[in-house]
Amino acid sequence: MNPISLFCILAGVTLNACAQLLLKAGTNAVGHFEFTRANILPIGFRIATQPPIIAGLACYVISLVVWIVGLSRVDVSIAYPMLSLGYVVNAFAAWYLFGEVLSVQKLIGIGVILIGVLILARS
Repeated sequence: MNPISLFCILAGVTLNACAQLLLKAGTNAVGHFEFTRANILPIGFRIATQPPIIAGLACYVISLVVWIVGLSRVDVSIAYPMLSLGYVVNAFAAWYLFGEVLSVQKLIGIGVILIGVLILARS
């Protein structure tokens, strides 16, 4: 994989991970809610107007464009498993930003993901 291809794939993964984190931040701002007939419009409006959610959706759109460029240059059997790097990024970012727990089991899983991506990237 050449440097431009690698950049496209990693940029797509990073933007996708950022989108997830922004969506989480937006839902945190709204708080826990239940959708009912009575509140679907007010809650929907609150969600749709949260700046982090709007930014998260923008990240998704940009990540899709970058991902398509990356797929035009890299075999899908190599590119698609790279998406699992998003889990690694999000796990550490969620720990740092949102105080989510990084248990030993999660850390072992992250290690397995990293080993798998390394094996695939070298093939």
